[in-house]
Amino acid sequence: MKEQTAILLLSAVLLAGCSNSMESAAPRIAQTAQTEKEPTSVTAPAQDYYEAPTPEKEAKFHSTMIAVAKSTKKDPKYHRMALNTAEEKRWFKDLMYRLWDRQITRQQFIAEGVAKYPDHKYEFSYIANAYQNY
Repeated sequence: MKEQTAILLLSAVLLAGCSNSMESAAPRIAQTAQTEKEPTSVTAPAQDYYEAPTPEKEAKFHSTMIAVAKSTKKDPKYHRMALNTAEEKRWFKDLMYRLWDRQITRQQFIAEGVAKYPDHKYEFSYIANAYQNY
């Protein structure tokens, strides 16, 4: 558990560029009974719930998230987002997980990210494209 927390903290710092101490990095995951999924448009509001990852998926996601985070350092156009609160960091991690787990599309990921951080369209596009490579 400590190793997973350390991995999460490292990836959050690499992706967000935040040097503030992070509160509990454990994600707030609301599990829902997903009997039907309505089609979602690109401009749909942020999803409040998502399917909780299994321990196996969580480990694979962390591995991919770290690889994507490291790749951002190689791109001079990538500017880190200011994720200053635990809530912002949790939102960002949850959004990335939903993309990785194909619960949302690349376009939905970018739209939700840009809705919250309008000056970071390049960064959300970069991350969306990077996740396709893993």
